[in-house]
Amino acid sequence: MEQLGIIERLQSAFGETLGVWHASNSESAYARRMGSFFQVSDPARLLELAFFLRDEPALAFDSLLLLSSVDHGDGSLSVVYHLESTVYRHQIVLKITRPMAQARVPSVTSVWSHANWQEREAWDMMGIRFEGHPDHRRILLEEDYPGHPLRKYFKEPDFYHGMKVPN
Repeated sequence: MEQLGIIERLQSAFGETLGVWHASNSESAYARRMGSFFQVSDPARLLELAFFLRDEPALAFDSLLLLSSVDHGDGSLSVVYHLESTVYRHQIVLKITRPMAQARVPSVTSVWSHANWQEREAWDMMGIRFEGHPDHRRILLEEDYPGHPLRKYFKEPDFYHGMKVPN
């Protein structure tokens, strides 16, 4: 199914509650495909959407290629989901943006189990909470590390566990 068909299928199933489609106008076909995304408007519907994308036979998005996070520098954080159907070889990107103070989205580990470590990394580095995650703890840093180092305005502590942190 071409990307336009996927978009139409999602819009017919979810209507305007899904969110807005942002199409990239890059000259590169790859950049157009991977730079275009659905801005999901309601995080509470993410799991319903994810199960639909995976279980709808015509879509069969059975693989989460990448889950990444973005600090926009304006007080908001995003989670970006790159999905692929290994059956049909089509891809789509979903994006959820939340205010930094409310950086919570449902975990998609019940849909794609390999989201586990990717969600843990986004929590550890960016501070996005994945509600319902089976093992929501840091993956790269110590549990008591102060803050989330990939946030734009993160300030490295001068001392950690009584030791001077090198500049």
